[in-house]
Amino acid sequence: MNTALLALVGVLAGGMLMRVPIGFAMIASGIAYLAVKRQDLGLAAEQIGNGLYNSYVLLAVPLFVFAANIMNAGTVSERIFDFCRILVGRLRGGLAQVDILVSVIFSGMSGSAIADAAGPGLVTIRQMLKKPEYSPGFAGAVVVASATLGPIIPPSIPMVIYALVSGASVGALFLGGVLPGVLMALLMMGVVQYIATKRHMPREAPVPLSEWPAVLFRGALPLSMPIVLLGGIYSGAFTPTEAAAVAAAHALILAGVVYRALSWRTLYGVVLESARGSAVITLILAGSFMLNYAFTAEGVPQALAGWVDALQLSPLAFLLLVNLLFLVLGCFLDVSVLLLVFVPMLLPAVKALGIDLVHFGVLVVLNMMIGLIHPPFGMLLFVTKALTGIPIGAMMKEGWLFLVLLLALLLAMTCFPQIVLWLPQTMGYGAK
Repeated sequence: MNTALLALVGVLAGGMLMRVPIGFAMIASGIAYLAVKRQDLGLAAEQIGNGLYNSYVLLAVPLFVFAANIMNAGTVSERIFDFCRILVGRLRGGLAQVDILVSVIFSGMSGSAIADAAGPGLVTIRQMLKKPEYSPGFAGAVVVASATLGPIIPPSIPMVIYALVSGASVGALFLGGVLPGVLMALLMMGVVQYIATKRHMPREAPVPLSEWPAVLFRGALPLSMPIVLLGGIYSGAFTPTEAAAVAAAHALILAGVVYRALSWRTLYGVVLESARGSAVITLILAGSFMLNYAFTAEGVPQALAGWVDALQLSPLAFLLLVNLLFLVLGCFLDVSVLLLVFVPMLLPAVKALGIDLVHFGVLVVLNMMIGLIHPPFGMLLFVTKALTGIPIGAMMKEGWLFLVLLLALLLAMTCFPQIVLWLPQTMGYGAK
């Protein structure tokens, strides 16, 4: 590692230790690299400007953020909760089962784990805490685990960003997340059933049959979102980026016109919050363009690919090593850093080994979701604690079984790529 790269790593690490916003730290480290290399500092603006300007797919990110915020502000979470209570509320631990099914449905609209935890997750936690049979730690653990479904079941903001850095098909990535997402939900519901039976948790009171039509109608409308998105993408009606605009319009019409739950003041707040969230993501992307420029100029991805080739690793051994690397790094680093800095460095090796980019992308996103639910970083743990006051230790004590099963699913997906690739290939992905 030469002096310029040492300066880049030093400034980035120093900024993170001083709690400088990660986007600023990444940009500053890139400028430090240029300064030590005695290159024109204007290259920073050029790399950032070109990177953002040429990334059409990047437009999908703020639109999906906006759609998720609209859904959270427009009482959609409560309506989906009532809908799911009819379907699974009569199972043992009914409220926890409802939360998982709500997350499955909400994932088809938001694409964000944080939005899932802050929206429908908060609704179900409040309901569970009203009953003594549900401990705060268990309630928080269920919500934190189920929120990981957000970026796996399409649409998915992390998958859009992965497509940006890898060139993989957004539509194929979305389809690749469907079966793993369903398996995740089934495993989580199995865990809840086991714990609920063991602890004699209650079933929910039955909803009167006379109320079923109205509740099902109100709750079923959001189910059309993923159908419209995936159907539109694969029928050629619109591109993945245009699908994000359709999602935002769908959410706005549903919350504002159909449910009449969105005032002008609320809409203004949603737009403001969406702009802030999108600005944070864009700033991190800007920093990643600088870091990727530096790493590419120094030949880091090619050197890494050469090192992997020298080790003569099989594709499976490489993927297992990458899983281990991301699981360790996920303890300390933000999802965005892993996705935008480390993934581009690994892509030459991925391509050299003949690993499918869609398979690799879904594995990477699941890895990052696991990183969101274990300390010390565990962003979903911190978000849930901030919203509810439930101690992180209590959630971890109750949530270890969810974490173990997610790791088991990650291993299965690594060893059997068809878990990810079966549906995309059925829909024509990879066909010549």
